[in-house]
Amino acid sequence: MPYSISLDGKTALVTGGSQGIGTAISRALATAGAHVLVTSRTAAKAEEVAAVIRGAGGSAEGVALEVSDAASVGALFKDIAARHGKLDIAVNNAGITEDGLILRMAKDSWDRVIGTDLTGVFLVSQEAAKLMIKKRSGGRIVNITSVVGLMGNAGQTNYAAAKAGVLGFTKALAREIGSRGITVNAVAPGYIETAMTDRLNEEQRKALSREIVLGRLGSGDDVAGAVLYLASELGAYVTGTCLNVSGGLYIA
Repeated sequence: MPYSISLDGKTALVTGGSQGIGTAISRALATAGAHVLVTSRTAAKAEEVAAVIRGAGGSAEGVALEVSDAASVGALFKDIAARHGKLDIAVNNAGITEDGLILRMAKDSWDRVIGTDLTGVFLVSQEAAKLMIKKRSGGRIVNITSVVGLMGNAGQTNYAAAKAGVLGFTKALAREIGSRGITVNAVAPGYIETAMTDRLNEEQRKALSREIVLGRLGSGDDVAGAVLYLASELGAYVTGTCLNVSGGLYIA
């Protein structure tokens, strides 16, 4: 088998694709030949990323999606079925944080994080699995979790719970639909260069880097590479697993 990645003819969905890791994943899938549906809560932000991808010679479109809302997810998948007829790759990347110590955490903060980061994965995966099974063409579902779901982090009980839940969900769904030729895997990023880490001062960045075996923060492309592997034929015999993309921040 040639060791190259081609997603020519594939249709891919990336939730939370308008910034950071989601944008890097969208670009990587498009560069490999997939037509990418970039989603964001606002269509305009998603379309900005899609336009950049098209400008670089890729194929993409931006669409609005609220992953925690079943009606929004259902409407999008109805549109995907009508206009594209299939979905080959679903990447559940959309996520939020509302950090705080548990003694002060409001119930609304818990509900919003669980709703987006865990329930959103359920809703999108459910619809993706239905469409993939109906078309009998197999497929790839890749869920972006976090090393926080593996190791915990003070002040992030809601986020850690959601991301740990994504890991359990991934393993269970892999067992459910593997016989249909659909793989389900997770990717757990560590500290990644994003708009959030851009706000850190030099001392804070050095402190973070000292916790990482490879001595640096990761990039969106580091995560996108792992997703691309799992979405391609190179990852055809991998399911129910989690790729830890943390530079050695967490070593089990």
